[in-house]
Formats: sequence, structure tokens, C-alpha cells
Amino acid sequence: RNCDICKLMNNVVKTGLLWFVSGLDQNHGGEYAAYRTVIETFIAALRSCDITPYVVLDGGSAHFKAQTAVKRATDRIHRKHQASQSGEQSSILPKLAQVVFIQTLARLQVPLAQCFAEADQEIAALASEWCCPVLSNDSDFFVFDLPAGFLPISHFLWREVRQSGSQSSICCRRYCTSSFCSFFGLRRQLLPTFAALAGNDYVKLRGIDWTRFVHAGTGTEACSRLEGLLCWLKGLQESREPLEVLEEALGLMGDLSGDKQELLQNLRLGMEEYQLGRSALSRFFLHGAPPEFPALEQVKTRFSRTPEHETAPRLTGSHLQVDRGLNCEYPPSANQTSRPLRQVMYGLLLGKDKFTPVEFDRAGLSLISVPVEPTFTRTSQRLRLDSLPQVILFKPKTVNLSSCPRLPLPAAVSCYWVQTAQPPPDLQRALLLGMSNMLRSRTGNCSWVTSEPGHKGNQNPDQDVSHVFSQWQACLKDAIQLNQLLDLPLPEPDVSRLYQGTLVHQLVHRMRSGGKLKTVLRSDRPSEELYRSLLSAVQRIRSRTRRTRQKAATRWQQNPQELSADLQRLFLQDEETESEARAAVAAQEELRLQEELLQVRTRYRTKERSNRSKNPELARKEECRGRNLL
Repeated sequence: RNCDICKLMNNVVKTGLLWFVSGLDQNHGGEYAAYRTVIETFIAALRSCDITPYVVLDGGSAHFKAQTAVKRATDRIHRKHQASQSGEQSSILPKLAQVVFIQTLARLQVPLAQCFAEADQEIAALASEWCCPVLSNDSDFFVFDLPAGFLPISHFLWREVRQSGSQSSICCRRYCTSSFCSFFGLRRQLLPTFAALAGNDYVKLRGIDWTRFVHAGTGTEACSRLEGLLCWLKGLQESREPLEVLEEALGLMGDLSGDKQELLQNLRLGMEEYQLGRSALSRFFLHGAPPEFPALEQVKTRFSRTPEHETAPRLTGSHLQVDRGLNCEYPPSANQTSRPLRQVMYGLLLGKDKFTPVEFDRAGLSLISVPVEPTFTRTSQRLRLDSLPQVILFKPKTVNLSSCPRLPLPAAVSCYWVQTAQPPPDLQRALLLGMSNMLRSRTGNCSWVTSEPGHKGNQNPDQDVSHVFSQWQACLKDAIQLNQLLDLPLPEPDVSRLYQGTLVHQLVHRMRSGGKLKTVLRSDRPSEELYRSLLSAVQRIRSRTRRTRQKAATRWQQNPQELSADLQRLFLQDEETESEARAAVAAQEELRLQEELLQVRTRYRTKERSNRSKNPELARKEECRGRNLL
């Protein structure tokens, strides 16, 4: 209580601790309104104890951690597949959880920063400078020498705020390196050496049996290995320096020939990770001064007070992990639907640089790397990254969706989703109905889903339905990032009020089983108008896309010679490659439509008002008929 506290919340978000300990549904794509409430409760508990949180998010990962990232991503793919088949909880964090987390903290005015690279060193340096504890579940903080200690979040009982007179406090456990070293008889300067030899992302030593240094009768094999290493370090002479200890440890591995110097260098790098310098976060939190970007000076703005951005991390790593959400084995990755949006972002970020980003994605149950060529549209070729805010400021009408003035970005995303994913009409209606209903709800949550008789919140969802809604979430997440990169030409929506997984799945079930929706949806006029405006925008794009594809198919049938030589060779091979050629042609048409979508000007609302004024009785009947249909 009565303290500042630094929180490396990236691990809390990625591992989903707040989500999972609250028992929120994991298999229907997200219960974001309920998640927002959990975050609000967490921050309120801290503030009730006069604890000021400073939240820091990780950025991109270094190249030497690629092996660890691949292993974790592969494990997630298999857990997602298991969850999609069984309907059980498998610690699956929904796609938009981090967006909701960041938006909620920004709204609560919690100091927040996102580092360009991993945040461990920065936050440890800040905690050391400010003498405040670190709250996280990252095991690296067991090694950093922090004056105020480390608070493992698994022992931070934030739901049980204690009252003592006029003061409140939270019960927790605090870890200090001094206590650890005293207990095991280890010199404190050898603690980074212990961490490096125990194994980290830099190097994992094999061939040394540390258990031979342990007394018989100790615990598990993992504990015995670590205790054996500690016993070996304890037995060294006091005068030994850390580098001498490393060389002696490598001597236990026998003849390493040419590998010794490489291993020694990696161990040194692993130890340097725990050496603390001055933190750039202090000036940032106190004065709003961003540090220099390590690669591109003009992208300073990505280190911001409310970093709803994942753009800077995209530039700091050579591989980008886009595996998100719940997909079963058979559909292709939902991230393919939103890939054109990321290609536009890469084009804006990289400019004329000869660099091809590589994304990690899923193919079946395998993790694959996919080179993604940046896209340069007619619009993006005229833009420069350092002048984007001025361009958007002087041309505010580049994007115009006048039929949905309150939700231009979700409406544009839904149109793009319909255009690229081609979801069935009932899924389109379920998504838009759920969205309009939640937006008009006071809490953004629909309680009828969990209280309805016969409804099971954790039932096994329809996998085709889950895949289509996962595509929409992928589009929304990438569209939000693109909108941020363009300096928010469209207002950013409250994501926690856009999607409730159990609600939209139940709406689809009711539609397909012939059930009525009147009892579960709001019947007020604003909700109906919002739904109709969203549906109108989506239907217009769907009709336009259908006509364009029909024209493209006709042109293709009449003039097959217009296909490129590569596509003709694909077409002549077999039926499977023929479908690929057709898909490539359709993709080219979609890219053209995406460019045109930015210039849509609809007169739907104006025409509707004109019709109302000419024939008010007819307008009243149409409203009644629309309400009955709902």
C-alpha cells in the first residue's frame, strides 16, 4: 500500500492471467465487456490501497528468441485445436484481449508505455531507480537485483483487499535476491551467472549433469538440476569472477572444439541481460519524452503514453507472430483474410526499403513462416511516414461512411470482411445485431446469454461459425492498427462493446433453428436504426462486390489471354491449380475494391429523410414492419 508499482503487464496479457482467473469464456471468441469489468476492478483495487501502477508492455522479440517463440506458438496451435474439438477450456486468449486491455487502461488514465523491444531491462532499471516493486509473472525478475523486490502476480491477492481503519492493503509475497542468495549461500554477483547456466533464450547447455552435485533425496529432477548448479556455484572459491566461472562450467562439458567460443559468447550475452543501466521510461513517464527509436528515427511517436499501437514492434523484429484466436484444423488461418491490411501497413512503414517481412502463421496444425510483400497503393505511394498526421489533417474526408456516422471504423471493417471472407448472410446479421445491441446496452454486456434456460456458456461452438467470426476479429485488429498508423482519421471504437462471443453464437443458433429474436434483443428505436445503418452499408458492399466479380469472371472467360503468363501456367496444370488462378484474379479485383472503398459516398440517410417527409404514414408502417422482423 501507499507506493508506486511497476507492472510488466505484457505477460499478464499474453498469459491471460486476469482473463483466466475470472473464469471468462474462452471458446466463443471473447467476452470483452466482462473482461473490461475485470480490468476496472483490478485497477480499482490498487487505487483503493493508494498504489499507483505504471504499466509497461513488451515490444518486438530479438532474433535469438525465435526458437522459443516457435515452440510456444506450436504449443498454442495444438491447444487451440484441442479446445475446438472438445469445447474444453485450454487457456486460449481471444484475439482482441490486448486491445481491450490497453483501451481500458487508457480510459482509466493509467500511465502506460510500450517498449520497442522486450521490456524486462527497462522496467527493472525503472524499478531500481524509483525503488518500487515489480508486479509480473516473468521469471527473469527473480534474477534482477531490485531494491524493493519482485511481486509474483500469482501471490498478489488483489481480490481480497484488507481494511485496517481508514487504510486498505493487498496481501502479497515479496521476493528479494538478497534473501535467495543468503538462503543458498550464493554470492549475489554470481546470480546472473546462475541464470545463464540454468538456461535461457540465449543458450541451453546440454551435456552437464548438475544433479551429481546434489545430495540424495531432493525433489523433482528439475529442482535437483537447479539445486545441483547452486551447490556447484557455492563450492567455488570466493575469488572467482563470473567469466572464469563460465569457462569452468564449459570445461565440464568435455571437448567442445570450435563451439566453445560461441557458447561462451552466448553465455556472456545472457548475463548482460541482467545488467541495469539508466531507464528511458523515467523521462517518458515524468516528462513524456520518448526515447530514440533504434532503427527509424521518424517512428518516435510509436512510443506513446497510450500505446494502442503494435506498429513499432513490427519494425524491430524480423519475424512477426500473427497466430491469434481459436481455429480448428481444417479452415485456413483467419489471418489470411486481413493480410492485405498488414501489407498496406508494411508498405507505409518500410517505404522504399528492400525488406520483406516474414510472419509466423498456421497451416493445419503446423507453424509456418510466410514472406509477406508490402503493398504500395496509389494512395500510399504519395504518403510519407513522417508527414502522415498532416496529410490526414488536411484531407479529413478521405474515408466517408456517412450511413454509419457513429461507427465508421467497425462499419468499414465489416464491409471489408464481407468483401474478402464472404460470410453467410445469417452470420452477417448475427454479428451486426449483437454489435448494435451491445452498443446500446448500458454495460455493453448481454446478461440473457448466461441466464437463459438450457444455455451452456461453455458448450462446444460450431467451428465454421467460429472461423468466420475469427476472420472478422482479425480484420478489426489489423484495421485498428492501420487507423492508428494513419493518426486516427476514424474515431477508434470501444472494442469491448463490439463483440460478445456467446451472444453472437446464440443468435446464429436461434436463426438457424427458427427461434425468435425479439425476446433477446433491445427493441428501442436507436438500436434498430443502428442495426439498419450497419446492415445497409454491408449489403451495399456485398452487392457491389458480387457485380464486380461477375464482370471479372465475364472478362476472364472472354479474354483468357489477359491473364499473366504465370497464371496461365497455373491454370493449365490441374483443377486445383485452376481454382488457385481464379482466386488470384479475384484477389487482384479485391485489392482494387479496397482502394475504391476508401472513397465510398453513400446518400442512404439523406434519401431516407426525404422519403419520410414526403410520406410520413408509409415511414411509420415501415418502422413497425422492421421492428416485427427484428
